[in-house]
Amino acid sequence: MNICIVAGARPNFIKVAPLVRAVIKAKEEGREIDYRLVYAGTKEDATLESSLFSDLEISEPDVYLGVDCVSLNELTGRVMAEFDKYLEANPADVVIVVDDLASTMAVAIVTKKHGVTLAHLVAGTRSFDIKMPKEINRLVIDGLSDLLFTAGMGSNSIVTREGAELSQVYMVGNILMDTLRYNRARFVRPAVLDEFGINDNRYLVFTLNRKALIADADNLKKMVVAMCRAAGDIKVVAPLRSAAKAVVEQFAAECGNLVIVNPLSYLEFGYLTANAMGIVTDSGNVAEEATFNSIPCITLNSYTEHIETVKCGSNVLVGENAEKLAEAVADMVGGNWKKCSLPDRWDGRTAERIVQILLEMK
Repeated sequence: MNICIVAGARPNFIKVAPLVRAVIKAKEEGREIDYRLVYAGTKEDATLESSLFSDLEISEPDVYLGVDCVSLNELTGRVMAEFDKYLEANPADVVIVVDDLASTMAVAIVTKKHGVTLAHLVAGTRSFDIKMPKEINRLVIDGLSDLLFTAGMGSNSIVTREGAELSQVYMVGNILMDTLRYNRARFVRPAVLDEFGINDNRYLVFTLNRKALIADADNLKKMVVAMCRAAGDIKVVAPLRSAAKAVVEQFAAECGNLVIVNPLSYLEFGYLTANAMGIVTDSGNVAEEATFNSIPCITLNSYTEHIETVKCGSNVLVGENAEKLAEAVADMVGGNWKKCSLPDRWDGRTAERIVQILLEMK
C-alpha cells in the first residue's frame, strides 16, 4: 500500500509525525505498506525551523510542491496544479490530508479527481460559522473523503449528521496526543527562562496567530494590557511570529511583565507550555496540549472547534473581551481554576489505529 501524506503548514507536521513513525514500524514488521511525505509549501518556508524534523524524529518531506502566496484562492489553484502533476507521476493508493487549510482542500479535490482513496485526519471539526474560509474547507474536505478519522464522538456525530456513512467514520482519537506522549521526556528548557530568571510554574505563556485578532490593534492592546495587569508580578512569556510580534511590540512598554521572544523550537515550546502556570492563546492545538498537561488555558475566542477542551479539559473561552480576559487571568494566577480530565482516546495510539485501518482496508 502506497500512502501519500500531505502537510499544508507547520502544525500539520506535528500531527503526521506519529503516523509516519507508525507506517515505518509496520513496514519494518513486514507489512506491505510505505509512504511519501509531501509539503505544499517551499523548502525555504521561514516557519519550518531547521530543528523541526529532528525534533519530531521524522525525515524531511520527500517533495515540496513549492507554493508560496498570500491569496487563498490563488494558493488553492496553484496547489491543485502542482499536486495534480505530482500524483500523475507518483500514483498512490491512499492520500491522507490533515486539518482544514486551503492547501488541504486543494489536495482533496485533486485526489478525488484522480479516483484515489482520500482520508481526512481530524475530520468533523466545525465552528458552524460559514463566513470562515476554514469552515468551507472543512465541509468540502469531509464531503469528499472516503475515510474520516475523527478525534471524538462529537466529531463523529457531525459527519454522520452531514451524510457520511458509518462505515466511513473512525473515531481514532487525538493524534496530537501521540506526539506529546512520544516527546514529553525529550522537551528542552528554553534558555529565555534562565535569561530572565523565571522558574517553572511561575510564568504565563501567551501565543497569538489569528489574523482577525492581530488586525484589530486597538482591541488587541486592551486585551494584552489587561492580561499583563491581571498577571501582577507573574511574567508573561510570549513567543510571537513576525506579524503578531510587530503589533504587540507597539504597546509592550505598557506591560512591564511581558517578555516577547522569538518563536521557539518544537521541543522548547513543548517544555514552555507543559511547565507554565497558565496559557493564554488563540490556538486550538495549544489549548488541546494544555488539557493534556492539565495546565489552565484561556482561549481568545467565543467558540472552539475542540469543544472537549472546554467540556472536560482545562480550557475557558473569553472571546475578545479584555474584561473577561482580566478576570480569567486573575483566577489563573490565584490558583482558582476548574478541575479537568482527559477526553476519550487521548492515549497516544491514534496513529497505530489509523495504520491498522488502512492495512485492513487493503
